[in-house]
Amino acid sequence: MSASLQPLLGRTLVIIAHPDDETITCGGLLQQMRDPCVVFATDGAPEDEYFWGRFGSREQYAAIREDEAVAALKAVHVSEVEFLARQSSAPLTDQRLYRALPAAFAALAAIVERRRPECLLTLAYEGGHPDHDACNFLAAQLARATTLPLWEAPLYHRDSNGAGVHQQFVEEHGEVLEYVVDGEELEAKLRMLSCYKSQFTSLPPFETGLERFRPQAAYDYARRPHPGKLNYEYWQWRMTPEEVCAAFVDFVSAKAPLER
Repeated sequence: MSASLQPLLGRTLVIIAHPDDETITCGGLLQQMRDPCVVFATDGAPEDEYFWGRFGSREQYAAIREDEAVAALKAVHVSEVEFLARQSSAPLTDQRLYRALPAAFAALAAIVERRRPECLLTLAYEGGHPDHDACNFLAAQLARATTLPLWEAPLYHRDSNGAGVHQQFVEEHGEVLEYVVDGEELEAKLRMLSCYKSQFTSLPPFETGLERFRPQAAYDYARRPHPGKLNYEYWQWRMTPEEVCAAFVDFVSAKAPLER
């Protein structure tokens, strides 16, 4: 265990977008944290029937994903979990988090006030999924408001040639810390993954034995995460990077007068 990872090993609030994100990014390190709490920022169920059709309804799919998340965390003895969609004044639908930033931020701030974490951990701003980027933005605003240290972990994005890149930051400058997951910890992480039966056909080939972290980089949220074509553009989802960035800018602009 690198001494440099110590800030993450106490009372850490893990802010991620969807059930299974926590397992892939930090399922090993979670087992080292003294008092972790995992926050799922969306309900995990997109509007498009393509994602939930075989489960009967969007609501049923969301309930299944929630049950899977609880079971996965139980596999590594993490009992503290928050589902932000239950606490938000607006719907926090999968793929649409950027459209509900004020409500999501208010719910997150209430959790921080109640749980008093020592550190925040979230997903990287990388253009893989708009919800991942929204989590990074929200966590940055939360860290700014509370002065809590903020760390991030990568999931996936596309490189300049359009190839999928997993668990690497868009830009790395030697500040990345790697945590090797092996032995009983790896077995427990694999048990976590096995709980996500609804996702077995959609999970990319992630590296289960290696997790990567760094203190959050300084991002310009008015700009797309990188100049190339983003992953969700390749997937031809309905939102554009410019629309997502505009939501970030609007949120900051709306808050600025209140902070003066």
